[in-house]
Amino acid sequence: MIYIIATIIKVFFLIAVFLLGLSTVLTWAERKQSALIQDRIGPNRASILGLRIYGLFHPIADGIKMMMKEDYIPEGADKFVHTLGPVLAIFPALVNMAVIPFGPPVVISGKEISLQIADVSIGILFILALASLSIYGIFLGGWASYNKWSLLGGLRAAAQMVSYEVVLGLTLIPAILYYGSIKLNDIVAMQSGYWLGFIPKWGIFPLLPAFIIFFIAAFAENKRIPFDLPEGESEIIGYFLEYSGMKFAMFFLAEFMEIVILSALIVTIFFGGWHFPYLEEVITSPNLKALIGFISFFIKIVIMCYIQLLIRWTYPRFRYDQIMKLCWKGLLPISLALVFIYGFIFAIIH
Repeated sequence: MIYIIATIIKVFFLIAVFLLGLSTVLTWAERKQSALIQDRIGPNRASILGLRIYGLFHPIADGIKMMMKEDYIPEGADKFVHTLGPVLAIFPALVNMAVIPFGPPVVISGKEISLQIADVSIGILFILALASLSIYGIFLGGWASYNKWSLLGGLRAAAQMVSYEVVLGLTLIPAILYYGSIKLNDIVAMQSGYWLGFIPKWGIFPLLPAFIIFFIAAFAENKRIPFDLPEGESEIIGYFLEYSGMKFAMFFLAEFMEIVILSALIVTIFFGGWHFPYLEEVITSPNLKALIGFISFFIKIVIMCYIQLLIRWTYPRFRYDQIMKLCWKGLLPISLALVFIYGFIFAIIH
């Protein structure tokens, strides 16, 4: 019974509170950050009892507005697929968070409870497989809208996401060779300890080239500036062109949820997961260690999210041919070379 209750609490906290909550706050953070970069005030109008708190109530106002907007479906559209598109877009992000460990185990009533909803043995493959499903939601959403501009946006998105998924998978092979496992708990466990007594054994140090290519490919797959051609905000195009109300909000929120998932995956594979160097060794209480580990994990994710927001408001958009050339003529050969180089190195070492 303790394990059942603990699982329910973990699902509610990690998905309903952590993932959805942080994604919602990111919608405010992006608008506020863009305002600071462009010397504007940003969101500051929504208030409760006269309190504005730097515009933090704007995500609540947005949610109310989206729920009250008309759910419009164009004439001639496939109603079932049109409704299914946003669900398929947001579902992978919700499920992927379940396999990421967000802290060391806690002890409750003498029983050890893992701070992970599902400890699957194929962690990395599971995340890649689920993430690929979001392509269907985006493409089907554009196709079902019965609008040629939506269809064009869906085709752009499908081509871009499939292309960069190839690079994404290849850049994870050096990490799999280094850790010798695709289980996320094993990957986090191997990043404990230090080199030379003071350098944390984080994967970013031996896997820096793979991390750089992985981050670029993952950022491109998320379709954010400078890789946002499927949306084309300055053009009359986009796979969500014929969506309104909560269906549009689901596409919009899925993008920010993918930012959190990408940050969590990067932290888990390259930045030590929940490990907090120099502090966790002096803590003996398992529950206090779990708290420190979760705080460390959360801080790392927030930093990675901030970096992604910063990139989005710093660089101009590519042309679509430049995006595809970068993938097939730039990142793909480099990722293949990294596979051979790391494979050769680890073959000699072992």
